[in-house]
Amino acid sequence: MQIVSLFPTAVGMFSLGRDLTKKEKDYLLNLEEAPNMGNTTSKDRFILRHNSMKNLHKFIQESINTYFSEVIAPMKDASLYVTQSWVNYTKKGQWHHAHEHPNSILSGVFYIQSDAQDKIYFEKNHYDQISFPSEKFNLHNSKTWWLEATQGRLVIFPSSLRHSVNTVETDHTRVSLSFNTFARGVIGSEENLTLLEVGQIYP
Repeated sequence: MQIVSLFPTAVGMFSLGRDLTKKEKDYLLNLEEAPNMGNTTSKDRFILRHNSMKNLHKFIQESINTYFSEVIAPMKDASLYVTQSWVNYTKKGQWHHAHEHPNSILSGVFYIQSDAQDKIYFEKNHYDQISFPSEKFNLHNSKTWWLEATQGRLVIFPSSLRHSVNTVETDHTRVSLSFNTFARGVIGSEENLTLLEVGQIYP
């Protein structure tokens, strides 16, 4: 049998390829925290705009550009940029509730501090009217799938893809940087009556 995976959800994984600098770590690991559902986040919600994040921001933007050009492959002149960015701190006994990211096109998470047990879980977006218990799980029949939250890894995915983090059971603090994106340029087409020129002011 030949199986063709129609309309798959693309999750991109990128590696920073270096350790964070002392300046980057000092900034990311010492931010003022605010309560969140299940964990805490940085009070600053525009982390990548900070001067010490210049090189990390460049890596993330280049990765977004690669995903956008290879997966979405826009015909018109368009690009994505980071809107908000924040740091998540997840200590022993804490978690991230299942959620999506509204008002965003692609979202991503970069792992600053993690251990071998850390994972990110993704959930199937559509409802199965008929459900058969599966003897062997694969990418076609699973309702959830996880990826390792490896330190230095960047994961990029459609913002509508539901995701979560299970309860941290070890004594370490899991630290990650999350971000959202939006578009500049031409979306849709004039012929299909879907044209939207983001940033253009009309008379």
